[in-house]
Amino acid sequence: MSGRIVLFGATGYTGELTARALVDRGARPVLAARSRARLEALAADLGGLDIGVADVANPESVRALLGRGDVLISTVGPFVRWGAVAAEAAIDAGAHYLDSTGEPAFIRRVFEDYGPRAEAAGSLMLTAFGFDWVPGNLAGALALEQAGHKAARVVISYVVRGTRASGGTAASMAGALLEPSFAYRGGRLRGERTGARVRAFDLGDGQRRHGISVGGSEHITLPALHPQLGEVEVLLGRAGATTRVVPLLTGALSLATSLPPIRAAAQSLARRKAPGSTGGPSGGERAGGSSIVVAEAFSASGRGLSRVRLDGPDGYTFTANILAWGAMGIAKGGIAATGAAGPVQAFGLDRLAAGAAGAGLNLAPGG
Repeated sequence: MSGRIVLFGATGYTGELTARALVDRGARPVLAARSRARLEALAADLGGLDIGVADVANPESVRALLGRGDVLISTVGPFVRWGAVAAEAAIDAGAHYLDSTGEPAFIRRVFEDYGPRAEAAGSLMLTAFGFDWVPGNLAGALALEQAGHKAARVVISYVVRGTRASGGTAASMAGALLEPSFAYRGGRLRGERTGARVRAFDLGDGQRRHGISVGGSEHITLPALHPQLGEVEVLLGRAGATTRVVPLLTGALSLATSLPPIRAAAQSLARRKAPGSTGGPSGGERAGGSSIVVAEAFSASGRGLSRVRLDGPDGYTFTANILAWGAMGIAKGGIAATGAAGPVQAFGLDRLAAGAAGAGLNLAPGG
C-alpha cells in the first residue's frame, strides 16, 4: 500500500517549489506549515489539497501529521536549529523521511544518531536529498564505478551559476559556519571546519577554478559504497580573489567562536542578519540559472582514473524536483534500504541517475 506524502514547510520558498513539483508529477501531498491561512491559499491554488497545521515549537503537532509508512519531506531549516523535530516525528511514527538540508552538522546527526533508530523502526532516512548533496553522490558513484577497485580518492566539485541564495539558504549557510563540519581523510571521518582548505579543479573547459572544502553527505555515503577509499573531497566553487584566503578567515572565526560568549554573540548576529525564509530567486532567475558538478577519481599514487561531469538546472529547481521524485518512489515502496542511507544506497545507481535526469541533471557530452 502506498503511504501518504506529507510536506512540512510547504509555504516556505523551497517547500512551495516542492509542492508544485509533486503536483506536476501527479501526487497529492498533505501540505503542512505554521500558517493556516497560507496553507489554505496554497492548497486551493494546487487543486484542493489536504493541509495540516504544525509547528516545530509544538512537536506533537508535527508527530500528529504522520502514520506508519507515510513519507515526510521536511524543508524547515536551518536544520541544526529546527530539523530535529521532524526527524524525531518520522522515527516515532515509523514513517520515511527526506529533507533538503545541506548543513554538515545535521547530516552527521542523522547518520550517527537518528539512523540506527530509524533502521529499528523500519524507516528510511534520506538527509540532504536536494542539490546539497545528491548531484555529488551521483557523480562520485559514477566516477568510482568507472575507476574500479584502484580508486583511493575522489574529488567532487560544485559550481552554481546565475542564481542568488534564498533566505533559508542564507540562514543555513550562516549557521553552518558556526557549527562543526567534517572531511573524509586517512580512511575515516574527521572533524574539520567549513572552508578549511582551498583546492583547484577543472570543469573540463581547460580553465582552473578554486573551491572551498565543505562537508557533504558524500563523505559518509561514498566510503560505504567503496570501502577502499581513503579520501573524499567536496568543493564548492567560488568566484573572486578572496577565495584563496577563506581558510584564514574561517580559521579566525573558528578560533574566536571557541569562546562561548563570542559564539553566542555570533549566533545571535547570524539569526538577525539571516532570519530564514524570506523568499528566493524568481522563476525567471531560476530559468537563467545552471549548475555543474564534476567528480574525479584518483589512484593512491595520484593518477587520474576517471572523470564525470553532470550539467543541471539551478539548485532550487533541482531540489524541488528530486525531492518530489524521491518521495513518490518511496511512497510506492521503491526503496532498497532502511535507516540513514545515501541516495545510491536507497535507490540504486541506475535508478538514481534516471531520477536525476528527470529532475534536469544529466551527464555532459564527453563527461
